[in-house]
Amino acid sequence: MSVRRLAAAEVQPESFTFSKESEKKIAFWMNKYPEDRKASAVIPLLWLAQKQEGWVSEPALREIAARCEMPYIRVYEVATFYTMFNLEPVGEHLIQVCGTTPCWLRGADDLKAVCEKRIGKKGRGNVSADGKFSWEEVECLGACSNAPMVQIANKDGDYYYEDLTGAALEQILDDLAAGKPVEMGPVTGRKCSEPVEADVAVLTAAELYDGSRAKPMPYLPNTPEAKAAAEKGEDPDPVKKGRPAQKAPDADESGGAVKSAPRKTAKAVAKTAPAKKPAAKTAAKKPAAKKPAAKKPATKKDAE
Repeated sequence: MSVRRLAAAEVQPESFTFSKESEKKIAFWMNKYPEDRKASAVIPLLWLAQKQEGWVSEPALREIAARCEMPYIRVYEVATFYTMFNLEPVGEHLIQVCGTTPCWLRGADDLKAVCEKRIGKKGRGNVSADGKFSWEEVECLGACSNAPMVQIANKDGDYYYEDLTGAALEQILDDLAAGKPVEMGPVTGRKCSEPVEADVAVLTAAELYDGSRAKPMPYLPNTPEAKAAAEKGEDPDPVKKGRPAQKAPDADESGGAVKSAPRKTAKAVAKTAPAKKPAAKTAAKKPAAKKPAAKKPATKKDAE
């Protein structure tokens, strides 16, 4: 991970103050934690500062440190660690182009070309001449089935625009620059991530529930009928209605009959199994030698 630092001093504002709208949200977050744990709200407050100004300045860090009753350096460490925080001024709309494999295969390079043409080189600090846009390439944003896509962040929120083409992204940028509302989501009109192929039904299609799309089965598996059919050599695959079950082929390519190998029963397996060799006789064990009886100690009678 590369080292992240605050923007140069010449672009830093003299002061920072939370707006009235932000103050309401700050109270909401502060009420979640005990009085002696105000530092737990550092990330939400950093995010509120960024949503208000578009980026996190040094005066904003100091204001947050005072609100959270924590050293400034601790707030600095959090802000520089998480790449979600912009440490330099960005455009009114920050365009994040997904460049991971699914989006790349589906045309992410065309979206990058539009951004380079319209805004300039990628990088949060590179702002378009009108101050409206900045752009950067990011990793997967989790909308792979709607690739290629971008996320556009501004004061109103962070919105996904999916199923894009270069021309579609151009139109979105034109509308945003003109202050027109832009509908988020797939630009093709499909609903969320529903299939786009004409012959594939969506989850709301009636044929998924009335059984008309299902292939009929001649018999259920693991039933007496299925076992009887298997013994007869019938095709176990499902068949269409009105067509009898197919039997297994009974002739080879030369026209000769093909006999299926008989199924071995437990008795047949026992007969064909090689007989076990009797275990070799072990040498007879020699009887253990008797230990000599212990001598009794001499008594006075023995001495007489």
